[in-house]
This record gives sequence, structure tokens and C-alpha cells, in this order.
Amino acid sequence: MRNTAKFSVAAALALAVAMCGLAVAEVSTFAQARPTQAAQQPRPQTQQQAQQPQQPTFRSIAELVTTDVIVRDAKNDQFMADLKPTDFEVYEDNVKQELASMVLIHGGRAYNTLAPPPAPLQEGIILPVSRPTNDAAGRVFLLFVDDLHMDFQNTPRIRELFRKMLKNLIHDGDMWGMVSTGTSSISIDLTYDRALLDDAINRISGNGLKPSEIIKGQEGQDGPIELRYRAHVAFTTANQLMQNLEKLHNRRKAVIWVSSGYDFNPFEKSRLKEELGPCDTSGDSSGDSSGNCVSQNGRVDPNIQPRGAQFADAELVRDMAEVTRDANRANATLYTIDPRGLVAGGDIGENVDPVEWETYVSRTQDSLRTIADLTGGFAVVNQNDFDKALKRIDAETSDYYVLGFYSSNPDPLRRTRRIQVIAKRDGVQVWSRTSYSLRPTPADTTKK
Repeated sequence: MRNTAKFSVAAALALAVAMCGLAVAEVSTFAQARPTQAAQQPRPQTQQQAQQPQQPTFRSIAELVTTDVIVRDAKNDQFMADLKPTDFEVYEDNVKQELASMVLIHGGRAYNTLAPPPAPLQEGIILPVSRPTNDAAGRVFLLFVDDLHMDFQNTPRIRELFRKMLKNLIHDGDMWGMVSTGTSSISIDLTYDRALLDDAINRISGNGLKPSEIIKGQEGQDGPIELRYRAHVAFTTANQLMQNLEKLHNRRKAVIWVSSGYDFNPFEKSRLKEELGPCDTSGDSSGDSSGNCVSQNGRVDPNIQPRGAQFADAELVRDMAEVTRDANRANATLYTIDPRGLVAGGDIGENVDPVEWETYVSRTQDSLRTIADLTGGFAVVNQNDFDKALKRIDAETSDYYVLGFYSSNPDPLRRTRRIQVIAKRDGVQVWSRTSYSLRPTPADTTKK
């Protein structure tokens, strides 16, 4: 009985070791040895095997890349809703891709023309069969209220703008959400209830900095402290929203970004006078009749400038590039609206230099144009006809195609890739996203 039990244990141990890919030859030796004998030790590795480096392992996950496509007749500017998957060609970095999915959104309703294949099965994981959704709504709107960059005096104008959105843009059956950055304290998840929007509009209130507050505000190493903090809150909130929108698929996600724009180095000369006085007389410079700091030869001293001004434009470009990359990865289009409308001169009570005011307005409007252009949208700036702009957004979000493909480029180091969509029919105009960026790896996220 003892021998039988001993050999049964040996057989079970041999089977377990064989399943793990280890040598089985030593198991029988261990079973036949006396209890006082030690188990045979594995052979030591040779020096050549010990010095041989381990080969790195690269893992890639096939993800469906989607992009919105608008096709219109070049003659009458009408949307063409009768295109088939064979009428499109998609190129990534000039390499033709195989179309995996195609969804037609016509009149705000979704029609699945070509369903994507199921995701490849992963080892050890059994997933349920995916089922088509019964949701017929094809539009998703996210209202981003950056009240930290909107003047309080424009609050009635801003509320009227959102009431026009409720009337001309967001219809029954559309999903919408709303988030603010400041004291309005609005955070509404995606919903179909339009009554919530009417209640949220009454809570919107501008809380932006006035020019005098920017000029007299505290300066830090990166420039005006309060101004930079507000911009950081706005862009961080926008990045989080884009990451949440990435979870939605086969829908055109339109983000209505309402803000007065961004400038990290506004009113440079006025801030310099406020920080140094009329002139810093401790050095070799003196003040001219206008209060500017000039050198001994009578020219404006280029070495004297507010702190943080050297890299202000570069940091603004970096923040805008990050949020537009997240938007393109989520297949979301940003439409920026300046609630100031047609901007004239500054307020009389602010007493701001007219040249600096025009520069400030131009830079803030350019920032809104850049954010919209890089994501396929457009900016509504320096105009008062908001109805026309909202109707255009309504048209662009009602009729379009969503094309999807699995990238054939396995190189994980090429983060940003160009996209080109071509329609084979003659006499058509095609709009599509021009690029997208890969999702950051967990290692990159940890580094940040």
C-alpha cells in the first residue's frame, strides 16, 4: 500500500511538472529515492546561457479606428446618403486600409451599413456575443461652459446663446451633457431630458478676469498666477471630458466649447509697468514720455519683460495640442463659440491701451480657431449671428458617415498618424478628420 501511494503521488507530480514545461525525468528519481536522500538539484546553467539577454516582448491590441466623413454634392451642396462601403477608400500614412465598419447617420438616425467584425478572443477570457444597440439617436452633444473665461457682464448674452442652442440645435432624441469650469457648478451627465438644460441655463454666470485684474494680479515664474490657474482648470477639465467621450462609439460627438479664448501673456507692457513701476531705475535704463523702459540710446530695452513671457506661447500651444489630440482620439469635433460676439473697444472704466486690447482680443480668438480647426470643427468668433452658426452645426451633426478600420501599421512608436478618405464618385466634396493619435500606454500614463 505504501509503494502504491508513493507511485501515485509521483505520477501526479510528474503530470503537474509536465504541464508547466519542466523536465519530467527527475520525478521518477525522486519517487524511488529513500526519504533520507535529498532531491536531485537541477543542472546549473552554462555561462553562455546565463549571459544571453532576454528578448523583449511587444504586445499590440487591435483597436477600431473611427472617423467621421461628410460627403456632399459639389453642385447643390446636398448630403449624399446613398454611398456604399465600396465607394470609400481610407488611407493611413498613404497606406490603404481595409474598411471594417460603416455607419450612416441621416437625419440624426443611425443606420448600420457595415458592422465591424467581433474583437479577437484573448487567451483565458470568454466574452459574450456582442449585440446591436437599439438606440436610434445618432447625435451626442457636450456643452462645455468655460465660465472662468467669460465676463460677468455678458451673462445675459451667454444665457440667451444657450437658449438658442436648446431651440435650434438640441432636439428630441439627442443625447447631451453639460459641464462648467467655474462658479456655475454645472455637471450633467449625458441624458435625453431637455428640461434639465433649461434649468442649467439659469445657473450660468460669467466669472472671468477683467483686464485691470490681470494687470494688477500677482505675477509668478510662469506669468499671472490666477490667469494660469484658470487656464489649467479649463484644459484639464476638457481633457477629462475627451477621455470620457472616447468610450462612445459610432456616434458623432460634438463639443460646443463656449469661452472667450486664451492668452497666457496678455497686456504685457501694462503688466511690466505695474510690476516695475514707470521704469526700473536701478540699472542702465530710464523712462520715456510714455512710461516705457528705455536704454541709454533711447530704444526700448528688449531684455526687460514680464516673467514667464518667454515660454507663454509655447505652453499655450502645448495645452491646445494635448486637448485636440484627446478629441481626435475620441472622434469628437470641437465647435468653439465666443460669447462676446463682435468685439469693439475695451470698457471705458478699464483704461487699457487700445493696441494691447486689440492684441489680446486677436490672440484669444486665434486660440479658439486653432482648437476648432485641429478637430474638424469651426470657430464662431467676432460675429453676432449665432443662429446661422448653430444651424450649420446642426447640419454637420445630422448627416454623416462613420468609417472604421483596424490599422495595418504595427509600429507602436508612431503615435500620430494621418488619415485620408477618398470617395470614388465624381463631383463630390469629402470632409474627414486628417489625423488621430494612439492611446497612451500605461507606462506613459505612469510617467505623467
